[in-house]
Amino acid sequence: MLSPERLALPDYEYLAQRHVLTYMEDAVCQLLENREDISQYGIARFFTEYFNSVCQGTHILFREFSFIQATPHNRVSFLRAFWRCFRTVGKNGDLLTMKEYHCLLQLLCPDFPLELTQKAARIVLMDDAMDCLMSFSDFLFAFQIQFYYSEFLDSVATIYQDLLSGKNPNTVIVPTSSGQHRQRPALGEAGMLEGVEASLFCQCLENLCDRHKYSCPPPALVKEVLSNVQRLTFYGFLMALSKHHGINQALGALPDKGDLMHDPAMDEELERLLAQVPGLVNSVTASPETSCLPSRTPPRVGSPWRPLHHSRKVDGESDGSTEETDESET
Repeated sequence: MLSPERLALPDYEYLAQRHVLTYMEDAVCQLLENREDISQYGIARFFTEYFNSVCQGTHILFREFSFIQATPHNRVSFLRAFWRCFRTVGKNGDLLTMKEYHCLLQLLCPDFPLELTQKAARIVLMDDAMDCLMSFSDFLFAFQIQFYYSEFLDSVATIYQDLLSGKNPNTVIVPTSSGQHRQRPALGEAGMLEGVEASLFCQCLENLCDRHKYSCPPPALVKEVLSNVQRLTFYGFLMALSKHHGINQALGALPDKGDLMHDPAMDEELERLLAQVPGLVNSVTASPETSCLPSRTPPRVGSPWRPLHHSRKVDGESDGSTEETDESET
């Protein structure tokens, strides 16, 4: 039975909304790159496995950054994969630096840009030094906002800077194109300490949400965040977005913070896989403190082995306090 959404849209609009052409083009490219191997078991089976992986969200594993950010579904799938793969960091209570979190991201996407990781870390650390330690949950929810709404936040940063400098806030902001990440404007000390008037900022963001062609948080929830304060800073706004329960639910990639460390389906699958490896369970049991975290001086991360339908090649490659963040915030 077709959904109401599907019935309300013409075919071409529905296909565009779901980015079907993006996946068809990617599937055909991989088919041509691996046609000799695929010919052994058939084209029909290849397309079946490819679109099954898209539905399951595993199609983004070990892919190039331009692909994982190409569609909203890809971004949600990458966020969910990062959480499921590395939630043991949070369960163990480990605190990591920005560079260490970047190493984890590169394990899933070898060419993941450092700039995006730095922006996510600044949401958590604000005016602290970038080498401070962060908890997994703090970083994950900040990273979710920064990664999924990246183009929107670049436009928000420009509006914020214009308000600080007294420029016309109604100037049309042209979003960056997908695949490019504009350098975020530097925020002066006065702006960091005093911020901007929340009501005026809210009006500007309402206009931005109306015309923004990329994903943005639900305008009603943005207005709710801004209605609770008279003035706010840029990173204070981003922190409020990252901690907002409604925005997390609307995005649908991650569970609530209270359930972040629980994933029974993944635990069961891991136990099943570990049981198939002779000697591995005993060695893990004997050394519970052993972890898969990257070293403090991480080596360059290469591209891991990929399944057949993930085989596209990857092209090349403040000062403040040192206070640690922890899991105690609710």
